Amino acid sequence: MEQVRLTQKKYCSRAMVFAVFGGLFFILLDLKPFGKGLILGSIFSIINFILMGESITLKIGASKKRSAMLSLLTIFSRYVILAIPLIISLKFKQFDFMAVVIGIFMIQIAILSEPAFNLLSKFKS
Repeated sequence: MEQVRLTQKKYCSRAMVFAVFGGLFFILLDLKPFGKGLILGSIFSIINFILMGESITLKIGASKKRSAMLSLLTIFSRYVILAIPLIISLKFKQFDFMAVVIGIFMIQIAILSEPAFNLLSKFKS
């Protein structure tokens, strides 16, 4: 379980840094709705990623039927959580819908950017 927490910390931190700097960049370019949407989507992406890791422990040691029901329940609840920023962006003009969608994929962007970070760290040393 400790490894899951370390992985969550690594990617959530990286995603939040991307979101904050990206959001700040767009806000400074006077694209405030885009910057705010990017940060909003990223926050909910991080919440989703943390819940995914926490649900792993619920399934360990459970019966097959209970494990299947917990899986369906957690998937459904995570979809509901990811729908919240999308609905917010549709209701309020201060959040850009496309930026929220990009923000929702911020954890995946952080994970896929790892080879670039590894390459940069090789050049530094």
